Amino acid sequence: MPLFLNDDQTTLRDAARDFIADAAPVSHLRSLRDADDPAGFSRDLWRQFAEMGFTGMLVPEGAGGLGLGHVEAGAVLEEIGRNLSPSPFLTTAVAAVAALKGTGAAERWFPGIVAGETVAALALDEGAKHRDAVTLKAERSGNGFRLSGTKRFVAHGHVADLLIVSARTSGGPEDADGVTLFAIPRDAAGLTAEAERLADSSVAARLTLDGVAVDADAVIGEPDVGRTVLDRLLRGARAGASAELLGVGGGAMDMTLTYLKQRKQFGTVIGSYQALQHRAAHLYAELEVARAAVLKAQQLLDAGSDAADDMVDGAVSVAKAQASEAAALSVQEAVQMHGGIGMTDEYDVGFFMKRHRVLAEWFGDANYHADRLARAAGY
Repeated sequence: MPLFLNDDQTTLRDAARDFIADAAPVSHLRSLRDADDPAGFSRDLWRQFAEMGFTGMLVPEGAGGLGLGHVEAGAVLEEIGRNLSPSPFLTTAVAAVAALKGTGAAERWFPGIVAGETVAALALDEGAKHRDAVTLKAERSGNGFRLSGTKRFVAHGHVADLLIVSARTSGGPEDADGVTLFAIPRDAAGLTAEAERLADSSVAARLTLDGVAVDADAVIGEPDVGRTVLDRLLRGARAGASAELLGVGGGAMDMTLTYLKQRKQFGTVIGSYQALQHRAAHLYAELEVARAAVLKAQQLLDAGSDAADDMVDGAVSVAKAQASEAAALSVQEAVQMHGGIGMTDEYDVGFFMKRHRVLAEWFGDANYHADRLARAAGY
């Protein structure tokens, strides 16, 4: 597969670039932050995403969506990252759709997602760092289950309409089997959410489930074998986060290059200094390598059954690690090459650095994915 976008995908990317730059530029994030907006994103903007067809990109055509793939979703996510646009696109239109697709729960939730009326949150992590362990308990009760435990860093969890919750129905915390995924409405009795503002001004929630009762229809897939669905969700989420990281890195690099072409010292444009040119060239190369890794992972995801799971897992881990490292280099170079003003709130550089910090941790940081790759190789 060629590691570049085809004509249709390029047209989609250009449309997303124009729309997002106009509707949700960095100033949109700044205004939400300054207003201490409790949701952390705009519902009106989410409905505009639906009008553009973005919310249903991964939803099959038979369910009212566009039936596109992760490559196309990644093109939108890169523009979201480039503009730091606060949006539930990754959690809802990518990760939640990946989990629900092909299950009985899809019929209930897909129409709202496509219409831009439903926001989904992923209640997966239970500790300070992303790990594979699942300890939240789901015990059988009559025709359904009762869920008890806590989840942390649930983006949009305090305002989401749908919560996708991973729970332990049998076995130990580290066991692959015995995991079940549930689709739970936010207003379920016994469910409480404590909102927490993160470093990038987005809002996540600490969820407490105190005997939350759900019926069998809330199960996504089958009980005890939800690891397959969870893996599918995480592959899509990690590839999507990688694409958004590319956008963050690209947006920071664009700011830096513009500054290098405009800023003068001693009557000379600083971009003419060879040392800074070398650093800019190195940054561009690192982002392009990451871009190739991300596109390869997206293409393998779209290949579906034609690609072995271990191959896809490896490609997604490479993409997440590479994109995290390349975006880190970009935001660090942006601060340094902007000099003192790069540290001020009046400039947008700090927003890019903070967004990278949160995205890099989401669904596993570079060290987590390097460890996954090493273990898969037998180390």
